[in-house]
Amino acid sequence: YQRRVRGFIRSLVGAATCNNHALTHPPRYTPQTIHSASNPPRYTPTILSVRTMTENGGEAPALSKSAAKKLAAKQAKEAKKAETQARLKAEAEARDADDYSKERYGKLPTCNSSEKTGRKWTEVEDLCKEQVNDEVLIRARVHLTRLTGKQCFVKLRHRYFSVQAVFAVDDKISKQMLKYIGGCPKESIVDVRGKLVTAATPVESCSQKNLEIQGTTFHVVSEAVPQLPLQIDDAARPLAEDGPVVNQDTRLNNRILDLRTPANQAIFRIGHGVAELFREYLTSIGFTEFHSPKIISAASEGGANVFQVSYFKGNAYLAQSPQLYKQMAICADIEKVFTVGAVFRAEDSNTHRHLCEFVGLDIEMAFKEHYHEALDVIGNMFLNMFKGLQTRYATEIETVYKQYPNEPFKFIEPALRLEWPEAIAMLKDAGVEIGDFDDLSTPQEKFLGKLVKAKYDTDFYILDKFPLSIRPFYTMPCPHDPRYSNSYDIFMRGEEIMSGAQRIHDPVLLEERAKVHEIDLETIRSYIDSFKFGANPHAGGGVGAERVLMLYLGLDNIRKTSMFPRDPKRITP
Repeated sequence: YQRRVRGFIRSLVGAATCNNHALTHPPRYTPQTIHSASNPPRYTPTILSVRTMTENGGEAPALSKSAAKKLAAKQAKEAKKAETQARLKAEAEARDADDYSKERYGKLPTCNSSEKTGRKWTEVEDLCKEQVNDEVLIRARVHLTRLTGKQCFVKLRHRYFSVQAVFAVDDKISKQMLKYIGGCPKESIVDVRGKLVTAATPVESCSQKNLEIQGTTFHVVSEAVPQLPLQIDDAARPLAEDGPVVNQDTRLNNRILDLRTPANQAIFRIGHGVAELFREYLTSIGFTEFHSPKIISAASEGGANVFQVSYFKGNAYLAQSPQLYKQMAICADIEKVFTVGAVFRAEDSNTHRHLCEFVGLDIEMAFKEHYHEALDVIGNMFLNMFKGLQTRYATEIETVYKQYPNEPFKFIEPALRLEWPEAIAMLKDAGVEIGDFDDLSTPQEKFLGKLVKAKYDTDFYILDKFPLSIRPFYTMPCPHDPRYSNSYDIFMRGEEIMSGAQRIHDPVLLEERAKVHEIDLETIRSYIDSFKFGANPHAGGGVGAERVLMLYLGLDNIRKTSMFPRDPKRITP
């Protein structure tokens, strides 16, 4: 057949050639048979036309052999596609006609707040044995589906709680409904209605181990795409288990999915507790919360680790600390203040514990005669926080430890307090080479933490009386030894979380110390002048909420406790 088609094409091409060059160029091909009505060809070409008409009615050039083949193949492919679509449509219509469950499942219209139905949803975590045999309606994500014969098992997840729903073919649930449920993409949000029953055997993969739902309806509220950039099971896998590992960059690049793991859900619930307990305790003892500016005229702690930004016709800086404004509030007779807000540090530190932006928990208070009045408040505030986390967030802490196993955080009451010379002596006795007034390096801090834990059995302690030379300009010198200062750091699991001190409230001494630190007095003139109208002695400190959370849970990286971390290499998402 193909040879005959090619012969027919060649005959037409040859005929055209003869018409144009009949006198000097005889045709290279002469048809052997003259076809007529009484002698038709033995084949009838119907797939393609060798010549076509142009838009203006003229005859278009003949198609080449390869073009003719392509056109034929395209027409055949389109015909087959149309046939397949028609068959599938007919099959779908037939299924729908026979599907007695079609009202019980499917994708809901987009919620645009068009109506109030009065339906009552039950949270997955609130399901309890008292509700057994009751009908419940829950909204959750599809974590996993498993279709086996005439049953479909669905693991439904809400935050860090989960429950199994079982759908089985019967007079209400059709095979079509079961197939739809089994094909629902992971992470889709669904409404499931059914009867709550006691599980025949414990469902070890769910937080609700002894309860399950006998499903009757399944409606998709929001459908996820089928292909996810990471699997929740992989991101939630405990460190001790074998399996695919989701690295940190993949997690942070797809943070929305990563945050859905049970451990991350729990981490940020506990993080809420850190700020909540900080506010709660200080408010209960008479402190006032205020909000300090984040755009300032000069570096609040001196040095070059500050972000400079354009500010109309000049420049400004992002606040490294609310320190100066806490003190100014004290001078304004708001004698006990705290603030919770963003702090910015332009430190090119790509470590496990540094961020360029973090949530600062800052405190400042006036005292009567000794800065230890403030230090006692700070110590008690932390102890209250630790005890509150233990009691209020026990479930969340257990959830985190399932993926990131660690020893529970230990502390003693009252909080352990060491002075700088004692700490240096402990390090030297352990063989560490360090000067009496050298600042502690990160490895030395961690080693000191191990020594303290071994000797006192606590992960939390206060280190008092730091050398004056390594503290900010506004730190009050020690009255008994000018080489030291009335300043302190607070440690958790061997890492510093808070720096604080008695602040200089005498403007003359403050100017002297600023000059020592080579700070332009005019850039902090309003700060210095605030002490010229009478100022109470005062002290305080500041702590990063993310670092407290990281160390309390014993996590290895602060990016795990910052929802959307900012470091020298990351400013997205």
